[in-house]
Amino acid sequence: MTEFAAVILVDPGGWVLLQERDEHPRIAPEKWSFSGGHLEPAEDPLAGALRELEEETEVRLRPDDLEPVTVLDVHHPETGTDDKIHLYAAAVGLTDADIVCHEGRQIVFVDPAKALDLDLSDQARLGLGQFLGSAQHAALSESAGLRVET
Repeated sequence: MTEFAAVILVDPGGWVLLQERDEHPRIAPEKWSFSGGHLEPAEDPLAGALRELEEETEVRLRPDDLEPVTVLDVHHPETGTDDKIHLYAAAVGLTDADIVCHEGRQIVFVDPAKALDLDLSDQARLGLGQFLGSAQHAALSESAGLRVET
């Protein structure tokens, strides 16, 4: 079992940041997913989520910016493993122009009404299914409208 950490950023309109993966990753190639990745040995999931987000997007957040969403048990058929995904979310006052894409084809904010229609990774399908339309998603959308990025 491998442990992963991933982040959903929510903008003031409630749109969620997703990554369109390219053909290179071993897990979920050419699918839409969250920014995130595997945890280093003995790495705290929150620290790993922050590290992965910054590595993939150049968005730097503080630990208290992230809220836990869920821990997903996901089977990855590509590796034959049953893995754990620690999923976090944060409200941000960012746009696509603020995101630097270091992995995949693109990393963009996606309309929640269209997100579940994308060709999603297993973890994104499970995580978004729980998150979109939840009270947590609504609260983060509202607080994102009040947030000023520095």
